[in-house]
Amino acid sequence: MFRTCFTALSVVSALFAVLLTPSAAAESVDFGDYEVHYSIFASSFLQPEIAAENGLNRSKSIGIINISIMEETEDGGLRTVGGQVEGKVLNDIQQQRFLAFRRISEGDAVYYIAEFQYRNAELLTFHVTARPQGGGSDLPIRVAHTLYND
Repeated sequence: MFRTCFTALSVVSALFAVLLTPSAAAESVDFGDYEVHYSIFASSFLQPEIAAENGLNRSKSIGIINISIMEETEDGGLRTVGGQVEGKVLNDIQQQRFLAFRRISEGDAVYYIAEFQYRNAELLTFHVTARPQGGGSDLPIRVAHTLYND
């Protein structure tokens, strides 16, 4: 149990540290009862042991997009909910690649991670649709982001 808690805290700490870097994007889109939170960053920002523990490739040419579906609680707070996430990424000449999201659960937290390849200073546009479990409606987001090698 200690190792599980330590691993979860390590991943959260690593993702928080990544979000403090200038080439990372962390935002949310509000859909009323739901919010979709996302972060986009270069996988090379992850510590090697964190990447290995979570089966993530660590490279200057691989980026990570992290999606969380949040539901408003009765007391006005937010909690993560499961669901389905799918999407694609387009480069600056509109070549598209589909994103293979995988679900990660750590305690009460649920998030979806996909890896993608990129070139230094390449402008990428992400089209992602989240479907909350039991929510019924699609929650589409579109975001453009440029990643730089460290």
